[in-house]
Amino acid sequence: MAAGVQARVLIVARDDSLAGPLAEGLDRLGWRTITARGPYAGIAALADLQIEAAIVDLTSGGPEARTLARRLKAACAPRKLPVVAIGEPDADVQDFDLILAPPLHPAQAVLRLENLVRMAVAEEEFELRRETFGERGRLLEPVDEDALPIRVLAIGEPAPQFLALSNALTQAGAEVVGAFTAYTAFDYLHERPFDAVVLWAGDNPNEALSIAAGMRRNTRLYHVPAMLYMREDSFLTMSEAYHRGISDVASPGTAESETAGRVIELARSHRRQTAIRHALERARSSGLMDPATGLFTRELFAVHLGRLAQAARIRNRPLSVCVLKVSGRAEVAEARAQGWLDRAIPQIGAMIGRLVRVEDTAARLSHEVFALALPATAAPAARAAGERIAAVIGCTAFEAGEGRPPFVVEFDIGVAEVSPTEGAVRALEEAARKALAT
Repeated sequence: MAAGVQARVLIVARDDSLAGPLAEGLDRLGWRTITARGPYAGIAALADLQIEAAIVDLTSGGPEARTLARRLKAACAPRKLPVVAIGEPDADVQDFDLILAPPLHPAQAVLRLENLVRMAVAEEEFELRRETFGERGRLLEPVDEDALPIRVLAIGEPAPQFLALSNALTQAGAEVVGAFTAYTAFDYLHERPFDAVVLWAGDNPNEALSIAAGMRRNTRLYHVPAMLYMREDSFLTMSEAYHRGISDVASPGTAESETAGRVIELARSHRRQTAIRHALERARSSGLMDPATGLFTRELFAVHLGRLAQAARIRNRPLSVCVLKVSGRAEVAEARAQGWLDRAIPQIGAMIGRLVRVEDTAARLSHEVFALALPATAAPAARAAGERIAAVIGCTAFEAGEGRPPFVVEFDIGVAEVSPTEGAVRALEEAARKALAT
C-alpha cells in the first residue's frame, strides 16, 4: 500500500497465492488493501486504521482462520465490520458475512464488498433509529429474515447440468422457480421477490449476460445476486462476467452441492440486506414523521443527528450533513407567489425520501429547506449525493395553474462534514449557511 493512502480492506492470509493477486486487483479498483499474515497482526491493523471490511483466506489460514471473523468483529465493535471468507461453505466456518469460493476475482470482490459495507452502515443506523424512536414510545422491530425459505429463480434451457443444480438447490432447502426465457424470467422477477438468480449460459452466454445487465439497470433488482452457470470451455472470461453484473461464476465441472451452497450463501446475504432495508423503511409509518413529506421532522432530526454524531465519533466513521434549499431565483418566484410551489413541496419531499440511501436520514427543516444526514460519508461524497438529488428533481416538471406551463425547481446546496471537536450543530449551521449564501 502506498504511503499516505488509507487502506479500506484488511486481508488476512498466510501467503500470497490467493491474497497477492486479489490485493493488487482491489488496489487498482480503488479499494486499497493491507495484508496481515495472522490473526494478531490483523487485529492490530484494525485498531490503527479505518478498515471498512476484511477478507480471510481460509485455505492458508488453517483451523484458526475458521473462527477469526468473531475476533475481527469484536476488535472493531461497536463499528460493524463485514468479514468475507475465501473458501468453501462449511458448518465449521463461523460468523462470516459471506463465503466465496477461490479464486476470488477482484471485480467480484468489489461488488460484494460494496453491498456488505453498506449493509454494515445500515445495521448501525437501524440500531440508532431504534434508540431515537424508542425515546418517543415507538418501537422499530427487525424483520424476520428466516420466516420464508430461500427463493431462487433458475433461468435458462433445461439442460441436464442445470436441472441437476436446481435439484441440489431444492435439496438444500431452497424454493426454485424455473424460467426458460428472458421474457418469462422478468415476468417472474417483477411479480415476486427472489433472493438469488442462477443463469445458465449454455451455448450462448450473451443472453444470460443481457439478463444480468437488465437486472442491474433496475433499481428494485439491482442488488439481487446473479450466479452465472457456464461451461468451462466458454469464450467468456470471468473478468468480463463480473464487470457485466454477475455476482459469481460456476461450471458443471464443480459438484452441484458445492455450487448450490455458493448460491445459498449469496441469497442469505441478500436477504439480510433486504431485511435491514425493510426495517429502516418502517420508520416512515411510525407516526413521528412530517405528515406532508414522510421525512423526519425538524425536532426529530435534531435529536437523531446528535446521536449520529456521537456514534460516528465512537465508531471512527465520517458523518456529513447536506442542506437543500429551494432556490430563490426568478424561475420559481411566480410559482412561489401563486402557491404552486406550496402544492409541489409534498411531492418534492417524497422524492428526496426515495432518492437517498436507506441508511441516510432525510428531514424537512422548514417549508422549503431539507436536510440530509449521511453516515460513513465524507463531505465530497455528500455533495455529490445532494447534487444528484437536485439534478433529478430539477428534471421534474411540477404542475402550475390552469392553462400555465409546468415549472421546475432548483436547489441551493450546502455541505459540511461533522468534526469530532465541533459537533453536529456546528456542521448543520455551516451547511445551512452555505446553502443560504448561494
